[in-house]
Amino acid sequence: MSPASVRKILRLPAVQAKTGLGRDSIYRLGRQGLFPARIKLTQRCSGWFEDEIESWLAERAAKRGAPERAA
Repeated sequence: MSPASVRKILRLPAVQAKTGLGRDSIYRLGRQGLFPARIKLTQRCSGWFEDEIESWLAERAAKRGAPERAA
């Protein structure tokens, strides 16, 4: 596997720092399917792929200037 194809995994504190979201919000959004799915590393340890978090943030930034649609 080449170094360019290695995906970095972020633990919860890094995801919180990168997104500005709290633990409860991250897990709630994940359950709702509105946040990248976590990766179960061990029985008591999870993480998220950094590139998926970056993509999620980019989507939020792209929507920032878009007009709100009525539901």
